[in-house]
Amino acid sequence: MFFKKIDERIRVVFLIMLLLFIFIILRVFYIQMVDYKKLNKYASDLWSRNLPIEANRGKILDRNGEVLADNLTTTSLVLIPNQIKNKKKVTKDLANILNVNYNEMKKHVYKKTSIERVHPEGRRLSFEVADKISNLDYDGVYLVKEAKRNYPNKNILSHTLGYVGIDNQGLSGLELEYNKYLTGKSGAIKYFSDAKGNQLNLSDVYVEPQDGLNINLTIDINIQKSIERELNNIVDMFKPEMALAIVMDPNTGEILGMGSRPDYDPNNYQKFSKKILSRNLPIWASYEPGSTFKVITTSAAVEENVVDLEKDKFYDSGSVNVDGSVLKCWKAGGHGEQTFLQVLQNSCNPGFVKMGQLLGKERLFSYIDKFGFGDKTGIDLNGEGQGIIFKLNQVGNVELATSAFGQGVSVTPIQQVSAVSAVVNGGYLNRPYIVKSISEKEANSVIKEYKTKNIRKVISKRTSSIMRYGLESVVAKGGGKSAYIEGYRVGGKTGTAQKVKDGKYLDANYIMSFMAVVPSNNPKAVLYLAIDNPKDTALLSSYTTTPIARRILLDIIEALHIKKQKGELTKDLEWTDKPTYKVPNLIGKDVKSIKKKTKHFHIEYSGSGKTIVSQSPNPGEKLEEEGTIRLMLK
Repeated sequence: MFFKKIDERIRVVFLIMLLLFIFIILRVFYIQMVDYKKLNKYASDLWSRNLPIEANRGKILDRNGEVLADNLTTTSLVLIPNQIKNKKKVTKDLANILNVNYNEMKKHVYKKTSIERVHPEGRRLSFEVADKISNLDYDGVYLVKEAKRNYPNKNILSHTLGYVGIDNQGLSGLELEYNKYLTGKSGAIKYFSDAKGNQLNLSDVYVEPQDGLNINLTIDINIQKSIERELNNIVDMFKPEMALAIVMDPNTGEILGMGSRPDYDPNNYQKFSKKILSRNLPIWASYEPGSTFKVITTSAAVEENVVDLEKDKFYDSGSVNVDGSVLKCWKAGGHGEQTFLQVLQNSCNPGFVKMGQLLGKERLFSYIDKFGFGDKTGIDLNGEGQGIIFKLNQVGNVELATSAFGQGVSVTPIQQVSAVSAVVNGGYLNRPYIVKSISEKEANSVIKEYKTKNIRKVISKRTSSIMRYGLESVVAKGGGKSAYIEGYRVGGKTGTAQKVKDGKYLDANYIMSFMAVVPSNNPKAVLYLAIDNPKDTALLSSYTTTPIARRILLDIIEALHIKKQKGELTKDLEWTDKPTYKVPNLIGKDVKSIKKKTKHFHIEYSGSGKTIVSQSPNPGEKLEEEGTIRLMLK
């Protein structure tokens, strides 16, 4: 009986030992076959160190592939304190080369850490400084690759592009808005060391950095350069408080160009004030629009059939009394009897008061809302303003009257461009956008593409057609004559808005603006130009903004390859205008026989001989008096 109990105990112990042995075998198998990678990583982390290699940010390019933001390769200083043998000498030499205080450098060299990045003194080093450090050949002193953001066009498109900080993180503009796409994944040189940091005799491992994705914009660099040139001219000529311009494709919402003054160089953003850096005026600035807002009132009046622009008449005596407030026309004595089309051409305030009254506050303000005023447009840039529109219960007869001609409301430039685009594109309000696509760097394959987003239908196709004709008539017959371009159908509307401070209108302080459409019969671009408080100029937008806008329009025509159109309205000449004449057909003619036909023009010849084989401009085109005809002789 006794031995029987002993046998049972032995069997139990044996079984336990067997189970324990099987468990150990299974555990070893699991560690070797399943958990190996995880444990190996833990072990590797104990005896491996990484020298960081920064990835390049993705490039930012215009719609044609021209680079607007890229990277320069620089070097930065990294220390491994445990590998530095003569710390005192290393501290002294590095302090001298980097031109920093000895004690400041000592903090880096003596720091109790596995790897120390010398920041900010050792970041983005010049090649000259990097060579001096490299020639020291000290243990524990390393130079690693870093990418420095570079904007090859300097100030061009600065507020839109934005800038990056010292660690290559986006801080404003597109650099901030699309930072997660532009930021790459850093690589490293992995070396192996013992517990004291001494390098082991093992091969280093190179982990390649992954560059960020490229951002492709809707911007056309040729249109952008035109905007920048003319903004510089405005600053030189008029010394304004600010100036801005936007060009948008009215059919898609794509921003083709955008700029403002004051601006800055994102390569050296530290030299500029936060006020300049943070204000992207085309989307941030908010002010009374003035007469450009009359495009909205007219569209609403036509859509609601309260006026027929060509048939209905209005008599302008020079002012109108609304609840005791006298609202004046810019022309002393008024324009007399005129059609409502002439009210638009002449920018006659009393005529627009009448339109507002015919509409009533509910209908007028419903259109102001439908056209997007009072709300952000949703453009893919940070810092957009919203503007201020009267609440309907705050609108009395005076507020209705002044809002009808663009006074008392506050809007942003991007809202105005979006709204006028809806007026001329058939009636569709689209979300403006500036990023066309995001693509992978190596294969340039598109990862994400942005397309037109229609917000709502605002007016009918019929009303849009009438408004395009009305805006073209403003340029040919009204206040926009200085923007007229022979052979091209240009529409537009001037604006002169008195500025407000502390609830009062300032004397002789205006924001002058011009809204243009080209070509008006089949719009490809809408341009908005505004100048804040220009000096030494007539206080009329028709003399200040329109000639400048015309030069930008000519560049837009060239950049978008817009062909000449037939059926443009004939311009009403002013005393400053030269008459125009049709260019005769001179091809095949003898030089001596063309004298009478070309008496209104200058003639330039190239080649030799007596017979004309080609000419520019072409026969039938119009040319100003004393314009030049170039002839090629056989």
